[in-house]
Amino acid sequence: MTAPGLPEAPFPKFVSVDEARRTLASLLPARGTETLPLSRALGRTLAQDVAALVSHPSTTESALDGIACREADTLNAPVTLRLVGESRAGQPFQGEVEAGQCIRIYTGAPLAAGTDAICPVEVLEDIDDEQVRLLRPASPGDVRPEGGDFQAGEVVLKAGVPLTASRLALVAALGHAGVAVYTRLRVALLSTGDEVVAPGTPLQAGQVYDSNSVGLSAMLEECGCEVVPLGHAPDSPDALKEALRQAGGADLLLTSGGVSMGRYDFMRDLLIEHGQVSFWKVRMRPGGPAILGRWNGLPVFGLPGNPVSSLVVFQVIVKPALTGQQLRTLRLRAGTLFKALPDKTAFWRGNVVNGEVHEYARQGSGVLRSLSDADALVIVPEGQAVKAGDSVEVILL
Repeated sequence: MTAPGLPEAPFPKFVSVDEARRTLASLLPARGTETLPLSRALGRTLAQDVAALVSHPSTTESALDGIACREADTLNAPVTLRLVGESRAGQPFQGEVEAGQCIRIYTGAPLAAGTDAICPVEVLEDIDDEQVRLLRPASPGDVRPEGGDFQAGEVVLKAGVPLTASRLALVAALGHAGVAVYTRLRVALLSTGDEVVAPGTPLQAGQVYDSNSVGLSAMLEECGCEVVPLGHAPDSPDALKEALRQAGGADLLLTSGGVSMGRYDFMRDLLIEHGQVSFWKVRMRPGGPAILGRWNGLPVFGLPGNPVSSLVVFQVIVKPALTGQQLRTLRLRAGTLFKALPDKTAFWRGNVVNGEVHEYARQGSGVLRSLSDADALVIVPEGQAVKAGDSVEVILL
């Protein structure tokens, strides 16, 4: 097998984060589509635009409980108006409200003909069953206009967005019982390393619990993928070959460990000597030693074994490639210095405090708790340090 001090190879080394992401996406198969009921579509990616079948609200309605009346009748409040009926959801008032009149109305109920404003119940005084006193003018701002949320025929959701709980509720409000989504990618997941053992078993000196499999499996689920767990393989070329064989039929094999510069980084060696390598090493920290290639036509993305490196590479490279969605970032003011690396993009962990992002104290790639304690990855471009007070791009965790 290949040892440290690898000779120059006929594949790119030290590619950019953007290039790594594009190359991985190019190796993934084209996605099919299927239609699912809304109850089964959570986390899937929308495959077609979704247009409204109805307008919402379907009629002009009240935003709160109170009375509906003519605004002009209330400008000199306090005033007294005569009650002539009520409107509630599902049972609207059928007549027309004239000058000096009003109706009781409830949240979501249609306005009656002749009314254009609402006065909330908190500023009303009932005089008797037929009269009510308004302590302040009624407001047209408490009226929800017909189609104010969306109108029939309007494209409200675009293809390519993930279906969150709120978006599924929106699809239902648009009038659809089902939705077209992309078929799920099948991703095989393998953890490697002699030192890696399953959580819950006794831990011997030099061993570490397999946190990568748990974290990566959860992240794949969040991406809407079907996870094919391959378990764990020791640092053995034969064991790794058997694991690669078992991954047949998957759309992608995701591994952790065995891809850096060490003597026992056999996943790297197998891809270089017997597979096809698309690139090895990415100009980023943490996570630089990642490798991408193919084994008998199967795309294989090898993540570093250090848990922070593994999960950060997934976040910034693998997730966008799997979902087809760009990284969602925002700009914040830096509350502390974030140092730059001369030849790598840094993804430092940070915490957002009062609208500013501050550096997390411990940035080591083995400090897994940092990804739990931090709530942002701060993107520091190559050679461009971010000083306190500068604007900086972040990924919220």
